[in-house]
This record gives sequence, C-alpha cells and structure tokens, in this order.
Amino acid sequence: MKAVLCREWGGPDSLRFEEVAARPLKPNEVRIRVRACGVNFADTLMIAGKYQVKPEFPFTPGLEAAGEVVEIGTGVNHLAIGQRVLAVLRFGGGYAEEIAINADAVVSIPDSMDFVTAAAFPVAYGTSHFALTHRGHLKAGETLLVLGAAGGVGLTAVEIGKQLGARVIAAAGSPEKLAVAREHGADELIDYQRESIRDRVRDLTGGLGADVVYDPVGGDAFDQALRAVNWEARMLVIGFAAGRIQSVPANLILVKNISVIGVVWGAQAARDPVLISRKLAELLRWWEAGRLKPLVARTFPLAEAGAAMEALLSRRYAGRIVLET
Repeated sequence: MKAVLCREWGGPDSLRFEEVAARPLKPNEVRIRVRACGVNFADTLMIAGKYQVKPEFPFTPGLEAAGEVVEIGTGVNHLAIGQRVLAVLRFGGGYAEEIAINADAVVSIPDSMDFVTAAAFPVAYGTSHFALTHRGHLKAGETLLVLGAAGGVGLTAVEIGKQLGARVIAAAGSPEKLAVAREHGADELIDYQRESIRDRVRDLTGGLGADVVYDPVGGDAFDQALRAVNWEARMLVIGFAAGRIQSVPANLILVKNISVIGVVWGAQAARDPVLISRKLAELLRWWEAGRLKPLVARTFPLAEAGAAMEALLSRRYAGRIVLET
C-alpha cells in the first residue's frame, strides 16, 4: 500500500508519498481500506515536532479516517467485513491507503454519509462536544463565545453550542467567514480584524460578558476574550492556531472566579476509546437528524498531503480540508 511518510521534522513540503508494508493485525484490531482522511492543525504540529505526541521516524500523520473494514482480528465482534466506518487515531497513521487500528476506536457511519464527510467528522465534532459538555459544562441560556468560528473546529463549536441551547457569539477574521458562521447558527458576529473582541462582547451582553469561551486560536484573541467574560466563566483552551501561546494573568482568574480549562480530546480518546466512540455515535445520530452540517471546504488527493496542509495553514478556507485516496 502507499502512505504519506514523515522522515524528519519539518513543514508540509518535507512529506513523502511512498510504498510501505502493511503490518499484521493484533488481537482486537481491524484493517480499514481508507477512502478519505481529515487534515487537522495537529497534523502540522506533529510533523514539525511540536505536538505533544512525537512518533518515531518514519511515521504517517493523520488523526482521523473513514473507509471500509477489510479484515478483522481476533476478539472483534461488533464490526463486519465491508462495514463503512470512521476511525480515530491518537498517534497518527490516517494518511494511508490502509490502516490497522484498535476496533474500540472505530465507529460505524450511516449509509447516507459519504466518506469525505465522515473523515471530516470525528476530531472536530468530537473535540467541540467534549469541550462544551465534559469540560465546559455549557448550559442552555448561557452565552458562548467561539473564537476562530469558521475554522475546522470552531464551526462545529458554533453548531454544538446552538444544539445545547446557548446564545452563540462567533468571532472570525473576515465578513465571508462570519457569514459561514451565521449559516451554521451563530446569533451574533464579531470581525476581529476590524473590531475589539473585548468591547463587542461587552456590548452584546450588556456588560456581563461570555459564560464560556471556546478558543482554538490563542494569542491576542485569548487575551481580549479573557477581559470580556462573566462571573465564573470557563475559558476552554483548544489550541494555538495564531502561533503565540498566551500567558494567563492569575489576578484576572481570581477576581471573577474564572476557570481556564485545557481540552485534549485526542488524549481522552486514547485513555477511554469506548467512551469517545459512544459520544461519536451520538453525534452521528445528530447528523442523521439534520442537526449538524459538516462543511468541507476542499479536498486533495492523498499524494498531495503537503499541499492540503498548506491550504489549512493559509487559513483562507472556512470548514475542513480532506484527503481522498
């Protein structure tokens, strides 16, 4: 089979598309013929050696994939040959024509869901659902501020926040991106290229501030949002797409009883794949009911994984980037 390989730390242009040997299945594993795989910001960090997980060289990036089960290992009873599935890969491996993976990290997908949509689904929706429910305890009637609201994970936070009954304020970097956030349920919009996040949130909430902040951006956006939150607000730290890892002044946390909460969905998936698979199955039922509308901005062939990563890093696109095999 062929796979995308990282042989040294570097950028997207350092990746290679090569023939590799398929390894034998271990007990409780299945082999999946990959049809599509999602491209995530974490993949770019992994190949640069900046991610919390550093696989040994050579390795294949890719944290999510969708395809068909083609082989089943011993001890697997809930999956069948030919079944259409998505998979979560904590340590990468998805950018390949085939993957061998623990069956507990595999979830059946609806017949009506195509593979590109399925490949774009688990990391983004799983992260946002885990962040807003398990970590942020977002309640109906609260105000949710989503930074990077048209990005791969931000847009899913807008959708899930609305499904949980929150008033959603979407912040993004252009009118075009904000229009996408509006289409996916945002109640209020902030263009942080031209407006102050802090001032606009205060205006929109009558001076109270946001109850929960969902932040995959970091840097200056986090700094502003921290100064526009309500009493006992929860700041959910998802990532640092802006490039600067912010410092959090402890006095600001103190004066409003603010909680700053880390969200690492991938590590949770590795610790408890059964729980995460159950949550993904619930989200897939939401999709079947028309409550979630994944947005794929662009697809690339698997051999052009480097170009796909560059497209992601350009931040030109609203929604997800997906590779097709």
